[in-house]
Amino acid sequence: MPDPALAAFSASLDGELLTPGSPGYDAIRRPAFREVRPRLVVLCRSVSDVAATMAYAAATGHRLTPRNGGHCFAGRSTTDGIVLDVSGLDRISVSEDGTATIGAGARLEQVYAALHTQARTLPAGCGPTVGITGLTLGGGIGLLGRKHGLTCDRLVGAQAVLPGGRVVECDTRHEPDLFWALRGAGGGQFGVVTSLRFATVAEPDVIPIEGHRHGTAARDLAAAWQTWAPDLPDDITVNLTLDSVPGTADVRARLVGASALGPAATREALRHLAPEIDLRPGVPYHRLKGTLAGPDSREVRIRSEFFVRPMSSRTLTSLLTLLTEPRSAGHRQLTFTAMGGAYNRVAEDATAFAHRGERFLLEHIAHADDPWIDRSWATAHPDASGRVYPNFPDPALDDWAPAYHAGNRTRLAAVKHAYDPHRFLDFPQAI
Repeated sequence: MPDPALAAFSASLDGELLTPGSPGYDAIRRPAFREVRPRLVVLCRSVSDVAATMAYAAATGHRLTPRNGGHCFAGRSTTDGIVLDVSGLDRISVSEDGTATIGAGARLEQVYAALHTQARTLPAGCGPTVGITGLTLGGGIGLLGRKHGLTCDRLVGAQAVLPGGRVVECDTRHEPDLFWALRGAGGGQFGVVTSLRFATVAEPDVIPIEGHRHGTAARDLAAAWQTWAPDLPDDITVNLTLDSVPGTADVRARLVGASALGPAATREALRHLAPEIDLRPGVPYHRLKGTLAGPDSREVRIRSEFFVRPMSSRTLTSLLTLLTEPRSAGHRQLTFTAMGGAYNRVAEDATAFAHRGERFLLEHIAHADDPWIDRSWATAHPDASGRVYPNFPDPALDDWAPAYHAGNRTRLAAVKHAYDPHRFLDFPQAI
């Protein structure tokens, strides 16, 4: 039987409404999570579409989940209710003073390309199809971050549609508590963001850094990296990935990074790694980012934790033993991301992102059904800080609020109550 309310809602949209059975529904619903079939997917093309979708969800009682890039490894970009997709809101403009206004649906590849035309960029992530909004709302770690901070540290304003339909502009003067919360607490918590304003930075030419080791040399590098990578000059970021091949006990190490210093200064800063490291000719930053990508959210699960000091040799040995345990198939990876620098020159309560004293982030990455992830995380956990990156939500966490938000959780709870008192935007581990 036709649903008059649904028909009226569909007719009011500038964008498109998809239901099960609609052409394109299965592709757009993100079949990575095959067991989840949204009742509706709304492809918004305007702010009024966002407000109308939120009003329809409230009137019908259906759970609503906003979606930008859809890269949430915990599956929080989908629901059996209504998926509000803002990918059509992807306009990007840059003013003469370098302020960029970016639609909530823009992907990083679009952002870097558009900013490059103005010789500008942002410290942000690697995955070209990652959405700028989700990245920013949960922090935003990248190769320029040790120099310029988190992506959310460059945020100077945002537009959002609140539960109830009110459209607000927020910054340090207007709705300051909301603006504070949007910088690092994680997405989908307080309202649906429709655009972001950033203070961009000049796009540097960077020297790509890469190096490879295996076996004993890789194990030695894993220990040494923790002592020197977070203390490099802020213009240099060098991250480390360890993985193993099924059927062997060999550890492979890969160093990947970038330097905004000149060739001579870069070689001097990394002299202890020669000749194993390769410094290639400098390239504009957006070209380097185009060669890098994170793991595919359709295939993997990630658990992460920050560290304030190097892990013990015993812990590292146990991690590498687990990494190389005999198996016939399945990719396993440990990724060490250097923090320090500008990340840690911001007070913990200045933004909602509370993790401002960390040396590095460790990610445990594997196929979603590989029990190794939990065993590896548990092995490293005693040496870790107990803090977890909000952009890698972890359903397995027992005490998630202090892990994600540390001392900011009380203020975040107050902001949530002020802007979403009836918990219209809700999900497991929501504030």
